[in-house]
Amino acid sequence: MKPIHDNKLLQEAANQARGLAIDAIAKCSSGHLGLPLGCAEIGAVLFGEILNIDPAQPKWLNRDRFVLSAGHGSMFLYSWLHISGFNLSIEDLKNFRMKGSKTPGHPEFGLTDGVEATSGPLGQGIGNAVGMAISEKMAQARFNDEEFKIFDHKVWCLAGDGCMQEGVAAEAAAIAGTLKLDNLILIYDSNGVTLDAMADKTMAEDTAMRFESYGWEVLKADGHDIDAIRGALNSARDSKSGKPRLVIFKTTIAKGIPEVENSAKGHGEGGAKFAAAARKALGLPQEQFYVSKQTYDMFAKTRKANAEISASWQKAFEEWGKKNPQKAGELDFCLNRKSQLSAEKLLDMVDEFPADDNSPTRSSSGAVMNLLAKKLPFMVTGAADLFGSTKNYLKDMGDFSAQNRGGRNIWYGIREHAMGAITNGIAYYGIFEPSCATFLTFAGYMLGAVRVTALSRLPVQFIFTHDSVGVGMDGPTHQPVEMAAILRCIPRLNVIRPADAEEAVGAWASALARNDGPTALVLSRQNVPNLSQIDVSTRRNGVLKGAYIARKETAALGKIIIATGSELQLALKAAETQPGTRVVSMPCMEIFDAQPQSYKDEVLPKCAETVAIEAGISMPWHKYADRIVSTDDFGFSADAPYLFEAFGISEKNL
Repeated sequence: MKPIHDNKLLQEAANQARGLAIDAIAKCSSGHLGLPLGCAEIGAVLFGEILNIDPAQPKWLNRDRFVLSAGHGSMFLYSWLHISGFNLSIEDLKNFRMKGSKTPGHPEFGLTDGVEATSGPLGQGIGNAVGMAISEKMAQARFNDEEFKIFDHKVWCLAGDGCMQEGVAAEAAAIAGTLKLDNLILIYDSNGVTLDAMADKTMAEDTAMRFESYGWEVLKADGHDIDAIRGALNSARDSKSGKPRLVIFKTTIAKGIPEVENSAKGHGEGGAKFAAAARKALGLPQEQFYVSKQTYDMFAKTRKANAEISASWQKAFEEWGKKNPQKAGELDFCLNRKSQLSAEKLLDMVDEFPADDNSPTRSSSGAVMNLLAKKLPFMVTGAADLFGSTKNYLKDMGDFSAQNRGGRNIWYGIREHAMGAITNGIAYYGIFEPSCATFLTFAGYMLGAVRVTALSRLPVQFIFTHDSVGVGMDGPTHQPVEMAAILRCIPRLNVIRPADAEEAVGAWASALARNDGPTALVLSRQNVPNLSQIDVSTRRNGVLKGAYIARKETAALGKIIIATGSELQLALKAAETQPGTRVVSMPCMEIFDAQPQSYKDEVLPKCAETVAIEAGISMPWHKYADRIVSTDDFGFSADAPYLFEAFGISEKNL
């Protein structure tokens, strides 16, 4: 039975959490006081009575997930994780924002126990929470049975006015309402303040009505009244409305520092200079980073109750495993897939493509996905209203919806940014490995999410089709000449542009075997030939090394042509009459750059001249090539063959 604590003690805990935030931010003269102080009472009730979390087992499968979307308020999360008993000491709080600490300026996934997502770019956390809620629904459909509810928890997210203003939040909230994600609870810290000014300068809508129109249930309460907070959070948790819930708490930003509270100055560290007076007014002793024994003891009771809930679940989980060995085996495989799958094993799962195959790589990629998904239960995918074009639909595997929680295809609608953030949420959850798809030209809409994917080293596959001026008559708005180069600028993101079906197999093997970050697959709309003059194994395994020799020179080496994607066929043709010319396929710069120097020297030795060819901007190729056949301008509306010829991306020009 979870304890209900004395309101006076919870208020003292809230004020001590305020003190921790004030002291940490004053110590490093940097940070954001507004949310930690304004939401202190919410944190006391949420972590003290509501959340089912076990600090001794931070990765407990059936824990409630809590995401701080307003990541600038990180000292809120760190303070309550410490008080709750997670592996986060007072010394860690004292090292707030310091190099190498477990308390960076914004929460980072994988660095700190209890941090469920990397947050900071406002609104991303709302999308992440939606993804986690989708994951739980998928897990319930896949693994629960009538006797054992192995997955039965809530996903909580705390957001502020800034999050609500971001378009990604609106996109994510709309799809959450459509999908009736009744395991999702969004807490809105409505303090009416943004960084520059009061929120009413830029925000006039009725947020409650907006969310109701999305299909959410909306509750409201005073964010500083402990009884009101307790009532609202319990009502949100226990609601049977069948809808996601939004709890709007009216709060005072930076509450406890009168000089800056309820003003834009309260958002950041401006109140830190009033720390001594604020601590005194809050009833705190002179000792900094103070938490009373009474507060620790109170939260120890909560921790004990949560540990009992966790232990009871563990017993049920073990019994479930005995009665459902097939489901238990599948869950174990999903959770531990990276230790059980190698790229070589994945390659062996896909048969060779016919020698006369000339499919666009978007189609061959889709064929590979469908073959692998039948054998890999963790694969799920989605598209931004483009399944028919991006070819990543998993046939006969169902559509995820309010009526079908077991579907493996997610229909996001025209919401690329939310798609990226939700996909990240699915990856954070850890059971399913998601991919998502749109046209390469629209990758710009979701770069904020893609960047966080890479930062968090999430195993996600981004499928970007219609990769060049080969799109043709749709014109320059849909011809992404610059986007592959932009993606290549993102650290930890492997960008793979396969040349044919067999390289597409290698691309998927590389992506699914990877455990240290995401992969972007850049795929053609137009047909490409099966380059059967190159051995299948050479092409597939060559992708795993980023680049390989596609055609070896038959005379003394004079020149090297480096090509990627659909342009590899042009390079091979151009080299046919030049015996001293080597052709190198380079589907992935990032993987190639990570190879031993000996391999790089073997593939790209010194020679008279190296030329690169790609139907995009030249910028990424200068580190490899002396001359580049490319386009550094936007295209225009015309047939694809005419466009390639017009830009000189041709066998003759090469």
